[in-house]
Amino acid sequence: MADNIEIREDLRYTTNDEWVKIENGNIRIGITDHAQQQLTDVVFVELPKLGTIVKRGDVIGQVESVKTVASINAPVNGEVIEVNERLDDLPHLFNESPYDEGWLAVIKMKDSSEYDDLLDADEYRKKLDE
Repeated sequence: MADNIEIREDLRYTTNDEWVKIENGNIRIGITDHAQQQLTDVVFVELPKLGTIVKRGDVIGQVESVKTVASINAPVNGEVIEVNERLDDLPHLFNESPYDEGWLAVIKMKDSSEYDDLLDADEYRKKLDE
């Protein structure tokens, strides 16, 4: 199953199909290529609020497609310090560029060791193949 899905080696992943990129002690998050393929055409994105304190597993946003609504969960504990406001007008960026233009938010991690608990690319591939 993971054959036709882009999985980047330099990212970490959650079991809920979010990707996580570490940047100077903060993390940038979005939905994976697999998630956007499952959703099909994204028509609306609910962004988290700046300054929100989040706990790992908290719903921090939602993605609405022509098929369904999916929640995006915080992969770590921390504070939302940046959101991708372009998604308000261009929700299709989730489909066209899930790892680059279609990121959702940046979270300042409370504990950087939580990043190490996330799936690496090989573990994520195995999860998709199950």
